[in-house]
Formats: sequence, C-alpha cells, structure tokens
Amino acid sequence: MHKFKILLAAVFGLTSLAGAAQAQTGPDTVYQITPYVWATGVGGDIRPRSGAGTVSISKSFSDLIKDLDAAFFISAYARHGNLVFMGDLSTSSSSREGTVPPGVDAKGKLRQTSVTALAGYRVAQTPDATFAILGGVRHWRVRAEVDVPLAGLSASRSVNFTDPIIAARANFQIAPGWSSLLYADVGGFGVGSRVTAQLLGTVNYQLRENAFLSVGYRHLHVDYRRSGTRFDMRMSGPIIGATLRF
Repeated sequence: MHKFKILLAAVFGLTSLAGAAQAQTGPDTVYQITPYVWATGVGGDIRPRSGAGTVSISKSFSDLIKDLDAAFFISAYARHGNLVFMGDLSTSSSSREGTVPPGVDAKGKLRQTSVTALAGYRVAQTPDATFAILGGVRHWRVRAEVDVPLAGLSASRSVNFTDPIIAARANFQIAPGWSSLLYADVGGFGVGSRVTAQLLGTVNYQLRENAFLSVGYRHLHVDYRRSGTRFDMRMSGPIIGATLRF
C-alpha cells in the first residue's frame, strides 16, 4: 500500500516533453511537437523465458552510449479549450553485457518501443499555472535476447502488452520567458505489466514566440512478468528537447 501511495504521489510529471510551453491562458487551440534526447541510465533484470537465466543490468548513460545501436524519441501535445491530448513515441535498440547466477558472464540485447496516448481535461487554471488530469494507454513492444557463451545457451523472446495509465500534468510560469513542467503517470495494474510509473520535471525557456527549449530529468519504470518472461527495468537520466508550437 505504501508503494502504491508513492506511485500515486508521482502523478505530477511527464509521458512527454510536449507540454514545454509556459503556463498561460493562451490561444484556444494549441498544437506542439517535441523531438528530444534522453541520456538515460538503465538498471534492472531481463529474462526472455522460463529457465533462460536472468541478466542483471546496471549501466550509466556513458556506459550505454557505447552499446546503443539506435534511438528515437518524439512527443506531441494538443489542447482545444480545456481538452488536452498527449502522445509519445520512444524506441531504442542496444546490446549490453551482464551476469546470470552464479555470476556467469552473459550478453543481452534489448529492443524496445513504447507508444503512449493520453486524453484529459484541464481542471484548474490561474494566470501563472495550469493543471490537467489525463488517462490513456501505453503500448510496449519488447524483444529480449540472452546469450550465455560459457553454458552454450541462447534464448530470445518478443512480448507485446498494453498498460492502462492515469496521469497528471502541471505547468507553472516562474519568470518572463521561463516555465516549469511536472508530469507523472502510473499504470499497469496487472492488465499488461504489473506496474509502470513515470516521473518527469523540466525547466523551459521560450526562445521565440513558437519555439521552446527544455531541460530536465526523467524516470521510467516498467515491471512485466508473465509466462516466465521478466522485464523489470528502471530508466533514469537527464532530458533535453526542442518544442515547436503551431
């Protein structure tokens, strides 16, 4: 129960950087798109299937960048009146080394794609702040491969699952041209994964009327365990994005 309360308390952060614009009454309809870079470190456990062995990983971004094969991140945001819509696409492919019990060297490959779609309502607004509640889904496609050369073992598996999520987004005007964004979501609830949670905070600077630069920190956790497959990963690190509003 305590852990669940902590996750609910996190419902004040980001599935996307797309809301990087400063808090405002603003135009009645707004569209934004945000490509971004996430310098994430990774920790957790991967097991492709029952009996395949679990690879434990703990890598900083400087370690992971050496193994990164490809990555792409982009978010979108739209608002019409008090109706709010958000979306996020995140995909990456990397090869990493770790160990399986009792400390035998193993190699793991991980390809992951997540697509998030949210809709909600701006429930509160002041001249310097806005607050919205949202709900939606996050779909995951994960392919994990584990090779244990010493034992001559190799296993791989792909899984697809969709998590229901609830989220909250708060935006604050902190100075002329400067704003901050807090966003969080929590979900899974055993429907897809056991639990997924995300928290992000950014500081945003308005470069020009329709362009913003954002820097901040993002944490994402997903814990999927089903039919012997385990994907329990925590991804955290600095994030930087450029938002175009039209």
